[in-house]
Amino acid sequence: MSDSKPANRDYNPCFLVPCFNHGDTIADVIRSLTAFSYPVLLVDDGSNQRTKAALAQVATQQHVSLITLDTNQGKGGAVMAGLRQAKALGFTHAIQIDSDGQHDLESLPSLIEASQAQPAALISGKPVYDSSVPKSRLYGRYVTHFWVWVETLSFDIKDSMCGFRAYPVDQTVHVLDKVRVGSRMDFDIEILVRMYWQDCDIQFVDTRVMYPEGGISHFDALWDNVKISKMHTKLFFGMLPRIPTLIARHFRRTEPVVTASHSEGNPTMPTTTSTHWSTQKERGTVLGINILLWIYKLLGRRAFNLILPLVTGYYHLTNHRARHASEQYLQQLTSYADSRGLTLPNNLTSQQHLLSFGHTMLDKLAAWKGDFSLDNLTIHGQEQFQPLIDNKQGVLLLGSHLGNIELCRALSRRYSHIKINALVFTEHAERFNAVMKAVNPNSELNLIQVSHMGPDTAILLQQKIEQGEWVVIVGDRTSTSKEQRCVWADFLDKPAPFPQGPFMLASVLKAPVYLMFGLRDDNQATPHFNVYFEHFSDKIALPRSTRQTALESVVQRYAARLEHYAMLAPLQWYNFFNFWTLSKDHDEEH
Repeated sequence: MSDSKPANRDYNPCFLVPCFNHGDTIADVIRSLTAFSYPVLLVDDGSNQRTKAALAQVATQQHVSLITLDTNQGKGGAVMAGLRQAKALGFTHAIQIDSDGQHDLESLPSLIEASQAQPAALISGKPVYDSSVPKSRLYGRYVTHFWVWVETLSFDIKDSMCGFRAYPVDQTVHVLDKVRVGSRMDFDIEILVRMYWQDCDIQFVDTRVMYPEGGISHFDALWDNVKISKMHTKLFFGMLPRIPTLIARHFRRTEPVVTASHSEGNPTMPTTTSTHWSTQKERGTVLGINILLWIYKLLGRRAFNLILPLVTGYYHLTNHRARHASEQYLQQLTSYADSRGLTLPNNLTSQQHLLSFGHTMLDKLAAWKGDFSLDNLTIHGQEQFQPLIDNKQGVLLLGSHLGNIELCRALSRRYSHIKINALVFTEHAERFNAVMKAVNPNSELNLIQVSHMGPDTAILLQQKIEQGEWVVIVGDRTSTSKEQRCVWADFLDKPAPFPQGPFMLASVLKAPVYLMFGLRDDNQATPHFNVYFEHFSDKIALPRSTRQTALESVVQRYAARLEHYAMLAPLQWYNFFNFWTLSKDHDEEH
């Protein structure tokens, strides 16, 4: 291994090696570190006499300092003692190496390089096991992984039990000074969770881990598991009041900056430095959704409703973009209502708007799980809905981001012979299909990812319509790659860009078109929804000679119906971006 001394003069690390009765391996471990020319803090955690003799011999080396604990404190206690000594000696980072020789130090240069590049982060090894790993230890780690993901509401911590780490000393000791952390095998897990809670970034490098034959393990299968279980219970309840902060952390990473600049083609339209809504990275995975569902099942809806105001309140304070977009929408809505003498509810605030969004996200979880049936729905337009069911008629449903389109799932539970296909403009349709099948194998809602409305998409959907399937597409967001191909229509008394794709597609398919809006009834004690099913057109015709005029007329009719239903449930409109603009990423053609 080559010398990896850092060029960064502010990076002043040491090695931290806790040792308890590993006298046979400690000399080899220390010898393997000499190529790096960093000082070594060796912690004797109350070892037996044979190991003490080996430690004393190693400590004669100039770069090794021995810290002796009179009684065994446990692995965590030894690491904490070493960290405090590292701080007292002025080291900025402590690179923890276990003394049993399990870690393949070929990964050490990568660990050090990552720590140099991100000095404020905690860098940890992510074990890559060979066949020597005991299966009980391997499977036990997955249980801990699950709980750590719950306790952080994140998948950022890839592994929480590996003792191969680079700690930023000041940040770590600050956490140790604030709270009592477990001193034995629970330390490695707890310190990572608590560091994450303190907004420390945690990164990982792959590290080969071996279990040598005859190796000494200090893991007590009974008492250490008891301590770890007790620790997870404590961390879970510690997570609950931190939910707003933990959720907000995800948004702080990607929150774009909104500017007040003006586009050349339309000086009344502000632009934004944000990327298009559909290019933002999706974080949902099968496991992630299952964790949220697990919390929902554990706490129940009533407890979740108590937590939601804390979560959304914090989000309202910290997410300028969502708050600003909400205020824009509510201001436009109020102006529209005033101009027509319409009455709106009294609680139209951006905070209540975000709280309504939180309730709808909970509704989506319940819908995914299959908790809603027709008993939770009142279908308005049943006289139009039922003949389509009876005749197995394929139709195109135009939805929106008003209310909860997930209620299609409740319909599919009753009408199981209906196959519903939803078009989405993200790259994650396959993942969400897996989510739905994992959460509810009986789900009949299929997601189809599209980036543009091309002939291949039209042919696929035409086949589904002919087979009597339903196709759902939202009509109130522009597409990923052709944002400029929009149709401007008045929405709440202000020109807004609507996508032309859904309406062009309807014309090509020559299928009956219906509107569907699923709105929560907030006056009900138990979850209840009004589903509005409305005929829009037997067939949308866009003659070549008058295509643009006809298209504008169709889109304006859709916008008018969207206005109508927005007035019925004004807080259930969830387009949290400036709906009346285009982003600066695409030219406007208005």
